[in-house]
Amino acid sequence: MTAAVEAPAEVQPGLYNIDAELYHSDPVPGGSLSSSGARKLASECPAKFKYWLDNREPPKKALDFGTAAHRLVLDDGPELVLVDAARWDTNAIKAEVAAIRAEGNIPLKRHELDEVKAMAAALRRDADAARLLEPGSGVAEQSAFWEDGSVWRRARFDWLRHDGQIVDYKTARSCRREDLERAFNEHGYMQQQEWYLDAGVALDVADPEKPFQFVLQEKEPPYLVVVTTCDPMAREIGRHLNTVALNAYAICRENGEWPGYLPNPMTALPSWVERQYA
Repeated sequence: MTAAVEAPAEVQPGLYNIDAELYHSDPVPGGSLSSSGARKLASECPAKFKYWLDNREPPKKALDFGTAAHRLVLDDGPELVLVDAARWDTNAIKAEVAAIRAEGNIPLKRHELDEVKAMAAALRRDADAARLLEPGSGVAEQSAFWEDGSVWRRARFDWLRHDGQIVDYKTARSCRREDLERAFNEHGYMQQQEWYLDAGVALDVADPEKPFQFVLQEKEPPYLVVVTTCDPMAREIGRHLNTVALNAYAICRENGEWPGYLPNPMTALPSWVERQYA
């Protein structure tokens, strides 16, 4: 494995120890494609991807909670700051919250802080998750940049183990098998898995023989944990969708055009409706 280094003035292919804000701002001259971007390109039209790229949304409360859980589980990331007030709608508290966010930290209510602490404790009690994310067994939040033909790609590993295994930690509404299957499809986690494996292999920082592992944890007590990976069919679909996204990105960038939906002069009903009347 190569060692992480601080970001240079001009990005070269490699693994970098940079903060999340710099990574998400995309330090590659001319732009690069992330896993999140690839998932948008594969599921939506190029015009919507380009709008998303140019108009990033401010942090959402749900994202704050997930980032806070990451901070305690991975021991890396923004500081968690307790805002111990009964109401957050006063001008004084709004100003305090805004100041905390401006410093790159996460404001939390007392019950929220207690919840993420309980989640981290529950995760450490799960043998598989605790082994994969054992402190000292890897490094957190490493940013990868590499060239793939005419396209620069990037990824940010939650946890890159010293033995070359990639681990990604996510919070979930439910870790029930059926709910995870829907979530993986909805959020394109099969694409993320293959994208990150591509990064690890391209930069020689991951062992392709060690399975990529998702550590998923419910956000409600008792904060149950499931460790899983995509099956072969899901991985094949993920690779296909990543190829679709990379091709679309390369063509649109080269032409300077980001088209919307294809013309659709006639619209059919869903196949299951047609079967009812067949």
